[in-house]
Amino acid sequence: MLDILLDALIDTAKLLPFLFATYLAMEYLEHKTSVKVLIAVQKAGNFGPLIGGALGAVPQCGFSAAASSLYAGKIISIGTLIAIYLSTSDEMLPMLISEKAPAGFILSVIGVKLLIGIFWGFLCDLVFFRNENAHEHINIHTMCEEEHCHCDKGIWGSALKHALKIALFIFVISLALGFIIDTVGAETISGTVFNHKIFGPLIASLVGLIPNCASSVILTQMYLEGVISAGPMLAGLLTGAGVGWMVLLRASKNVKKTLKVVSLVYVFGALSGMIIGLFF
Repeated sequence: MLDILLDALIDTAKLLPFLFATYLAMEYLEHKTSVKVLIAVQKAGNFGPLIGGALGAVPQCGFSAAASSLYAGKIISIGTLIAIYLSTSDEMLPMLISEKAPAGFILSVIGVKLLIGIFWGFLCDLVFFRNENAHEHINIHTMCEEEHCHCDKGIWGSALKHALKIALFIFVISLALGFIIDTVGAETISGTVFNHKIFGPLIASLVGLIPNCASSVILTQMYLEGVISAGPMLAGLLTGAGVGWMVLLRASKNVKKTLKVVSLVYVFGALSGMIIGLFF
């Protein structure tokens, strides 16, 4: 047990500088571009899922939250919101960068999520829910100030807070996984329902719906440890919109519409994970 604890501490300590550097770059990008991004999504019209999906792939911690407010205010369509949710990387990107995953793999995951988000977003808008939300005027700056994360704390403090928070998650998850793998064995775990081509994505998609960054940290770490395969990992990462879920639950006054968004994202994420699992 002591060896597992020390390994988890050492591994987490090694990742902390990379996490901080990654979050510092992300915070800088977020503060420079966030409002412009939201205005672009608002003005996209019928191309909302395309613009939203593409911009959702940009690692910004407050973007899914801001998009939730735009949808609740009837500013963007359900397809645009779903495209943003599915393409949002949440904590996946800094995790993969800090673990020094191959650049080709990272870009592949982001690209797959982006394409899946755009596809399902357009399908929702063009086939199922055409013109569900009428475009209205909103004060983007006011909304951003209300929903953005750490807007007034400066990028250094915010980056450090993010890095320490995720490092704590990584330590706890690494400790738990290390104990389980040492007790049960990685091959035994990977042969369970988590890697089943049908049930694996269904379960992982439920984990992704956890309304904070824990879900993407758990799923990415489990994949990096060889516990789950690409299908379940992507299924969970597709449904993992982070704090966007919490903002949607708080901002939306229509319970039926909120449940519809949750259900659609879950189905799209699980189904996409099943399809990906057939090939990888």
